[in-house]
Amino acid sequence: SPAAIAITEQPVSVSVPVGYSFSLRCRAEGRTSLQYQWFCQHQSVCRQIPGATKQDLPITAQQTQLYTCRINDLYRNSVFSDWVKVEVHQCVARGLPPRLWRGEPVIVLNPTEQRVEVGKPLQLQCAAMGVPAPSYQWYRNGNLLEQQKKKKLWITHAKVSDSGTYLCCASNSHGEHWTNAVDVHIGKTLPPPEHLQLCRLVFPLATGKIALLVGNNHYQHHPNLMAPITDVFELSLLLEQLGFQVVSLLD
Repeated sequence: SPAAIAITEQPVSVSVPVGYSFSLRCRAEGRTSLQYQWFCQHQSVCRQIPGATKQDLPITAQQTQLYTCRINDLYRNSVFSDWVKVEVHQCVARGLPPRLWRGEPVIVLNPTEQRVEVGKPLQLQCAAMGVPAPSYQWYRNGNLLEQQKKKKLWITHAKVSDSGTYLCCASNSHGEHWTNAVDVHIGKTLPPPEHLQLCRLVFPLATGKIALLVGNNHYQHHPNLMAPITDVFELSLLLEQLGFQVVSLLD
């Protein structure tokens, strides 16, 4: 009978960097001794994992896959655990996750500013690592967006009222982590990008320190210089650390 085996602990999905080692856990109770067998699925091919016959399945993360565990008793009753996803991030920046990472959410992809015409689709993306895998909640202008609970925020036909400042909260049992806040502009016709550059240069003056760096490389009566590009790059990093908003222009 199906009730002959009861799963007492289901495995949980995780979101981890490539090379990270951990175990998926499954626990069950039954009337006889129980046997465990793990399966994985990658790109719709499901296969039994050879030798994976213990309650815990040790994994070193290589690629995103789904896993499930089958539990049998000696009377040929069997049940499957929930399918869980092991999401693997291939290109995580250096220093992520922190060395003493306990599985709390760490943002690895922030959304970017968007300019969208009315009626066109709006898509914002973020991603976080976490053990267990984080759940997501998007906000606009500080208000929770009831429908937007995935890594990707998707609005098929953007309206002017969808403009605003968006951010996402990734949370699991260890805590929460917020993405950067980004501005989304939705309009009938959007201003040309040069006009925007100017606005960006002028408006921050009211609020903070701004540095305008110009690296000149091409001179009329002088051979090209090699250093300006690297100088501007180094200097902008330094000034950003000192709290400046930096605008770098070359030539």
